[in-house]
Amino acid sequence: MTLQRPNKPELPALSSAQLQALAQAIRGEAARLGFSQIAICDADLGEAEAEFRRWLEAGYHGEMDYMARHGTKRTRPTELVPGTLRVITARMDYLPAQAPSQWRQKEWARIDDPKAAVVSMYARGRDYHKVLRQRLQALADFIRTRADAGVVRVFTDSAPVLEVALAARAGLGWRGKHTLLLTREAGSMFFLGEIFVGLALPVDEPQSEHCGTCTRCIDVCPTGAIIAPYVVDARRCISYLTIELAGPIPGELRPLMGNRVYGCDDCQLVCPWNKYARRAALPDFAPRHGLDAAGLLQLWAWSEADFVQRTEGSAIRRIGYTRFRRNLAVTLGNARRNLPAAHDLQRDIAAALQQALPGSPAVVAEHIAWALAQQPG
Repeated sequence: MTLQRPNKPELPALSSAQLQALAQAIRGEAARLGFSQIAICDADLGEAEAEFRRWLEAGYHGEMDYMARHGTKRTRPTELVPGTLRVITARMDYLPAQAPSQWRQKEWARIDDPKAAVVSMYARGRDYHKVLRQRLQALADFIRTRADAGVVRVFTDSAPVLEVALAARAGLGWRGKHTLLLTREAGSMFFLGEIFVGLALPVDEPQSEHCGTCTRCIDVCPTGAIIAPYVVDARRCISYLTIELAGPIPGELRPLMGNRVYGCDDCQLVCPWNKYARRAALPDFAPRHGLDAAGLLQLWAWSEADFVQRTEGSAIRRIGYTRFRRNLAVTLGNARRNLPAAHDLQRDIAAALQQALPGSPAVVAEHIAWALAQQPG
């Protein structure tokens, strides 16, 4: 005997007033789940498409072939998920709750310390993909129980989605000259996630831009990666070099990396709007394993087993141990060049590098040899 599964009861179509009420209910549930803000837009990214195409044609995406792989699906949400009528963009603040009031000054001090290991603030805690996806999925389930949306798909930097363009269109903020999303209420220290839905929810109004004549993010970029307002050549960006680039880091860019081991926050630290950055509502983004205070030699001493264990549930895990060591070798070379010749660490760094050279993978060995060739200025 075959048992028939009961059909899911169809939910009635929603009126305009009911869609308005649903949007408000979604905002309330999003807040309960730990999101800082949500906004809703339609699926039209026509203005962003031409700009994105020019960026690809210029080759600014470097080895990130996935940026071009999906054709127009990245700029046309209805091609990525047929039936999409609206995109809900959710913001989640990640500045750790325990960050001091002068957190930017503290970060600048670490960047100026040649022996400190600087990891981008977003990557010091739990992997945001996991945190956002879990909560976005819960929000999607909430929507499904209240309306027959047809389409309800969750994305967390895991598919061809123009996150900043969608968030700006939805009114979460505006695209800054460093290409990150900015908002007057929270700066840029937050993650974004999306839910594509087949409901004609009321849309929010875009915000006006508030960068004015400020060029601090452009001026501060260590490698000159922000080649013009709103244009980043990823091939020069330290985040790209330390995370996305698989092979050797170009020699001319290595000295400019300083002590940045994973990612770079300079354009955010210098932005005036980040004086309004908000503390995370969730504990997930608190630093783990002392990554907010680690030294270069401390991280260099990690074995591969240490790396695997200490990056469990972390965004850093994705680059793997070899790339992690490659990055550290560069920063140790920069420390050799920037520390005084008589500094106690000069001998320790040289010894650590020389000890690791035999048996290192070729790409790491080449960067170790480069580091050993650096001399105090």
